[in-house]
Amino acid sequence: MSQVNAIGLNSAKSEDIVTSLNTLLSSYQIQYMNARGFHWNIKGRNFFELHVKFEEIYNLLLLKVDEIAERILTLDGAPLHAFSDYLKISEIKEAKNISDGVAAVENLLAGYSTLIKMQRDILIQAGDAGDEGTASLMGDYITEQEKLVWMLKAYLN
Repeated sequence: MSQVNAIGLNSAKSEDIVTSLNTLLSSYQIQYMNARGFHWNIKGRNFFELHVKFEEIYNLLLLKVDEIAERILTLDGAPLHAFSDYLKISEIKEAKNISDGVAAVENLLAGYSTLIKMQRDILIQAGDAGDEGTASLMGDYITEQEKLVWMLKAYLN
């Protein structure tokens, strides 16, 4: 008989989900820092609208960072918390010295496309494990971010 954790899920499957969630957490942290940097460093004709939009985006990302870390804890895992770990396993790379609005939006768009793909993979993984909590979280994130991707693409066109 397989081991179950405190919330009744298969422990081995939960450990695998925790590994995926830690990679997602790392990617969110880099996306967050990229958005934060864009907010600080944006210049040009669209400064006012992008400065505000980037702040909105990084605040949304920060909320998700906390929710993902708490989900990891709920699954009896340990969320990564060192930036050196984030840099090693993130599927999103750091963006440095970007002050152009188009380049910043393109970078965020690419990052969100990566996050959505990762979340879809975790959604399937969670479904296979009967982990409704993680699946629900991923579904909510995907729905919100698909709309944001559409808006970022509309801005670029």
